[in-house]
Amino acid sequence: MDRERLKAVLLKASLDDILGQEPAKQQLKSALLMGRHVILIGPPGIGKTTLVKNLASYLPEREGKQRFVRVQGSPDLTAEDLIGDIDPVKALEHGPLSPEAFTPGKIFKADGGILFFDEVNRCSEKLQNALLQALEEHKVTIGSYDVDFEADFILIGTMNPEDNSTEPLSDVFLDRFDLVAMGYPESQRVEEDIVESKAQRLVTVPEDLKQLIVTYVRSLREDDQLEKLPSVRATIGLYERAQSNAYLSGRSVVQVEDLGPAVDSVIAHRIRLKPSAQFLTTPEQHARHAYEELLQDRLKAIGGGR
Repeated sequence: MDRERLKAVLLKASLDDILGQEPAKQQLKSALLMGRHVILIGPPGIGKTTLVKNLASYLPEREGKQRFVRVQGSPDLTAEDLIGDIDPVKALEHGPLSPEAFTPGKIFKADGGILFFDEVNRCSEKLQNALLQALEEHKVTIGSYDVDFEADFILIGTMNPEDNSTEPLSDVFLDRFDLVAMGYPESQRVEEDIVESKAQRLVTVPEDLKQLIVTYVRSLREDDQLEKLPSVRATIGLYERAQSNAYLSGRSVVQVEDLGPAVDSVIAHRIRLKPSAQFLTTPEQHARHAYEELLQDRLKAIGGGR
């Protein structure tokens, strides 16, 4: 990457496609400035992908190159998908060891830009090992070729530390990365602003009901009986579904009775109870009970409600 041009660009990069997350923004820009590879660690739905896309949009454009190339982590992903492979047809035409016979993979498409590896901890150890040379030396030695292929990219991966169905990342692989933590929106106000900017609009949502929705989801994240917590997608989903419930009831303004039915559909599958609580209730019952308790507290606070 053109370091001098990149420095000037990053100084101006506000990364305002994501509200809040200022420490993560600063860490990402700092890492990119020094050509570091990064893994963003945090729960789903907090804007990791949006942040990296926003960052990539500030990179200098290069003819024929992409600034943002996405890879979805999966146990089925192969080294050939990322690095490339020999094209049999081209090999017959140019010879099996000719550079023209090589079909580049995604890391070469990201040359001069960002390779975004979503859920990097879903790739196999074999694939991790295949990436080591490219991460360290910015080049790749392919099979029996006598030449190395340049691959000047920055890899930004993501991982959810609470997902235990993934491959362990080896120490030698992690040693090539800086880690940047991201969390849920820092405050009620920030999350309300996210909902306002990202959610669809169908009917009017009164300010007090928007606050109730955000407060409810944020209260679940502090619930000591839950081990899986609802993301910002849950907040946006509840906000949108309350609107559609009102619309289907023939109203142009959301009322409190539009929220309850949406809780069952939007929230229950996005939470998981701790083992100690699973014998006492279900996610559906827990989500509904937490909502009803919060609603009652709100009604008492305003002296009996609407």
